[in-house]
Amino acid sequence: MNTARHFEPEDLALFAMQLLAQDEAAAVAAHVEQCGACRQSLTEVQGDLAAYAHTVDLHTPPAEARERLLKQVAREKKTIPIDRVPEKQEPEQETIPLASYGRGLGHGAYLPEEDAPRHSPAGRVLPWLGWAAAAALAFAAGNLYQQRDALRSIIATQSSTMNQAVPGVAAARQVMEALTDPTAKRVVLNATPPEKPTPQGRATYVASRGTLIFVADNLEPLPPAKVYELWLIPASGAAPVPAGTFQPDAKGSASVLLPTLPKGVEAKAFGVTIEAEGGATKPTLPIILAGE
Repeated sequence: MNTARHFEPEDLALFAMQLLAQDEAAAVAAHVEQCGACRQSLTEVQGDLAAYAHTVDLHTPPAEARERLLKQVAREKKTIPIDRVPEKQEPEQETIPLASYGRGLGHGAYLPEEDAPRHSPAGRVLPWLGWAAAAALAFAAGNLYQQRDALRSIIATQSSTMNQAVPGVAAARQVMEALTDPTAKRVVLNATPPEKPTPQGRATYVASRGTLIFVADNLEPLPPAKVYELWLIPASGAAPVPAGTFQPDAKGSASVLLPTLPKGVEAKAFGVTIEAEGGATKPTLPIILAGE
């Protein structure tokens, strides 16, 4: 501790952390009241300690542990490394930097108590700094662990969402493929006989895939317990194949998308009839819409 002019930052840090002995703390307090430079340095040290305290979960060490640490520091030997100096030249009396302790070119020399520099309390801050660094590492590791768990949760949620979306994506892909397939048969279904507004249906069918998309407009509303039913008329002359039932909305629009049909059945025509709710196995005349 330099009481002649100014206190070292290490001493001010120990003072701010309340690690100085009572007489040393009193000397620092008295000096800081009179010295503006040291008072400014103490303010900066206190600010740094406050900022550092927010980065780790510090715990005040027990009073007994602190007392044992101070007693152990008091019992330490004052080992001061002596750098080589030219012969017939007295080494300058100056404060030995903290970084030079334990790293001198020669072996440490034991100096008499009256000749040795006053033991700087800076040595006492090192164990506390190591403890604080370890706490900071533990805090950072905890944060990384929490971030990893949060990332796993996000990935699991996104995977579940994607799994739920796969059926819809597959159906949309089938619709696009059918609408853009150059081999698709496109049929316009008109009312027989024509009426105004004229009901109309449009079918897109890919025989090799058994994919059918049907859209109708201007359909008449149906009586209760009745539905419209779409039929595929095979080119082979086989019996008509039911291709789905539907109800028009308030505007007379309806659609049938991707009904379950056998693959490879070539279509000669398509038709729409009115059937009982639930559909039929063979068409009931008259045919409301027809097209080929």
